Amino acid sequence: MTTDTTPLIFLMGTTGQTGRLILEDFDRNPGGVRIRIGVRKQKDLERLRADGRDAVLFDLDDPRTFGPALCGVDRMNILTGYTIAMTHQTKTVVDAAKKAGVQHIVNQGVFAAEDATDSKYCWFALVEAYIEASGIAWTHLHPNVFLENMLSVSQPIGGTFSTFWGENRVGYVALEDLAAVTAKVLRDGPGRHGSKDYYLSTETMTGQELATALSEVLDRPIRCNVLGASEMEALFKKGTLEVEDWYARSSFELLTQFADGRMGYMGTVKDDVPYLLGRPAIGVRPWATANRAELLALVDQRADGILAG
Repeated sequence: MTTDTTPLIFLMGTTGQTGRLILEDFDRNPGGVRIRIGVRKQKDLERLRADGRDAVLFDLDDPRTFGPALCGVDRMNILTGYTIAMTHQTKTVVDAAKKAGVQHIVNQGVFAAEDATDSKYCWFALVEAYIEASGIAWTHLHPNVFLENMLSVSQPIGGTFSTFWGENRVGYVALEDLAAVTAKVLRDGPGRHGSKDYYLSTETMTGQELATALSEVLDRPIRCNVLGASEMEALFKKGTLEVEDWYARSSFELLTQFADGRMGYMGTVKDDVPYLLGRPAIGVRPWATANRAELLALVDQRADGILAG
């Protein structure tokens, strides 16, 4: 009886937009590793197993699921929600990874300075420090603003989308690049990527410049509704945006610091994609071209409320 010694990679979050793309990347390039998928819902488990996948129950809020899920795993990604829950979730899953003998953790973080004081960015800093202190080889990924936000929280409905950082520039990254980098680092392993921080901020734009780029690609007039931190705070208070209180307060603080210059680095390019993938990162216009049909469907919807202008 022979034992398969190829690295076993554990993926979480594959039912979400980033995790789904990571799994698709492995499906396109399956050689040299084995994949185990952790899911929270029984129906997803049954669907994946019916497709012949190595799938297990895994719930970040239930550490009892960690042992069976991580048994025999060599490398794993950590992909939590952007809530304060990430602190206890990561602590418990890292402890379990250490017990299971996991050799490499690839953690998805944020585009933050080491001395950031916004609470959400502080959560990520604590998470990263705990991972590093575990003794497990680590790689931290630091993506800036997702272009895919244009398909969710910043939809150009009726030809108008909103930004909440005034006339400041922000850096954008395509989730396809983030997923490809994650898969690449997990494939290569800690020998090549251990103790590395990789940054993904491909192209910077103001809201007006983003509107111009979208107008060119979509061949439609697109307008940016330029708002600030106070407008976002008002939406949170009205309940227009439904998020946990800690996240709401953190978002308001982030935008306040962005406006006064303390987080101006979010408007910078820091692009490690070419070094990892051997190709240019996906810019705003190529991304919009690839997602043109979905963007046009949103533009053709009827505008409704402040988020649509």
